[in-house]
Amino acid sequence: MRIEPHSPVPIFQQIADGVRSAVAAGVYRPGEMIPSVRQLALNLVVNPNTVQRAYEQLEREGLIISRKGTGMVVAPDSKLAARNGVEQSLRQAMTQSIAQARAAGLPRAIIDRAYRDAWQQSPEA
Repeated sequence: MRIEPHSPVPIFQQIADGVRSAVAAGVYRPGEMIPSVRQLALNLVVNPNTVQRAYEQLEREGLIISRKGTGMVVAPDSKLAARNGVEQSLRQAMTQSIAQARAAGLPRAIIDRAYRDAWQQSPEA
């Protein structure tokens, strides 16, 4: 998971999106523990409160469950919910990007080309 400090997306949201994507991809499976708040904060070089905020959001979504004394685990039925969350985040990001491009007067052909270029540059899962 990478954090983009200069992104308009808040860091806690980037963390939540990263964990959600990892669950959707099967990196974290139902019943498995995810990194502790402290561990992930150290790995990403962010404030532990930021990671805690991301984890609270994921817990509200039902993707992870807090187990007192042991940490956070992936919820039993989390994979489908994670995929839906990833899709929703993707739609929001694309909608925002297209709106910015249109506001700048870019024609559809350039927007479409930017999408195709981004698709070609993205790593395969």
